[in-house]
Parts: sequence; C-alpha cells; structure tokens
Amino acid sequence: MKKSIILLTFFVYTMATTTAQSVEKMNINQLKQYIDNAKKPVVISFWATWCASCNEEIPYFISTLENNYKDSVELLLVSLDFKEAYPSKIAAYAKKRNYKARLVWLNETNADYFCPVINQKWSGSIPANYFINNKSGYQHFYERGLTLLQLEAELKKMVATKGQP
Repeated sequence: MKKSIILLTFFVYTMATTTAQSVEKMNINQLKQYIDNAKKPVVISFWATWCASCNEEIPYFISTLENNYKDSVELLLVSLDFKEAYPSKIAAYAKKRNYKARLVWLNETNADYFCPVINQKWSGSIPANYFINNKSGYQHFYERGLTLLQLEAELKKMVATKGQP
C-alpha cells in the first residue's frame, strides 16, 4: 500500500511539473478590451513560435520586467501562431524556453482586420511591441524587434509618464 501511495504521489507530481503552460484564447475584441481595462502598465509582445527575432527578444523582456518592474508592469505575450499550434505547441514551446508571462493566442486570421485595431500603421509583421499605460494615456507601438537598451528606455518612459504613481 505504501508503495502505491508513493508511486501515485510521484506520478501526480511528475504530471503537474511537466504540464505545459496554459495559453488563453482571445479574439481581437477581447484583446482590445483587456488593453483598455489594464490597471497597470502593460507591454504586449506580438510573436510566434516560428519567429526567430521574436524569440530572441522575449527572454530579455521577461528578465528586465522581472528584475526591475516585477509588480508594476505586466508582460503579455500574444501569439500569432497558426491555429494548428494552439494550444499544445505554443504552450510546450513557451515552457521549454521558460516564458514566465501571461500567454494569449490571438484567434484571428485576417490581419487586415485585427492589425488596425491595435495600431493603424501596423502591417502585421512581427515582432511587434505595444507599450500602454492607461493611467497616463501613454501608448507607443513598435513594428520591429527591440534591443535590450531600447526596451529599458521605453519602459522608463512608460512608467515615468505623468499619471503613474
């Protein structure tokens, strides 16, 4: 009986620690509502598992926010992967790379529809990064990857903008 309990405990622990990170599904209207209702500054990184430059910058987004803005700025990783990747491939990819951020898969296929909802000038290319501080009205959109220095400078501007406590 003891062996069974030990084995069961080990099995449950193993399953819990190997389960992939969860990935929420949102359409563009839900994402826009989330952005509009954000209580603290948020950085939204539009990315995909197949985008090398996206995945090059995400680790320093995570570490910079964790080390300098842990409780004051949120990172939201919005995957633009194809439907076949949702949720298992996206979750496994994010877990393997230790992406410690909220994960969302954008359930949209028409970039001509969803891109202008985020930014009128967005052509749909990724990486794309959106910095929002609703308290101050600060918004800045980049349709390109950012270096670590550019990220740090943008975060400082976003949180220092009048209206942020």
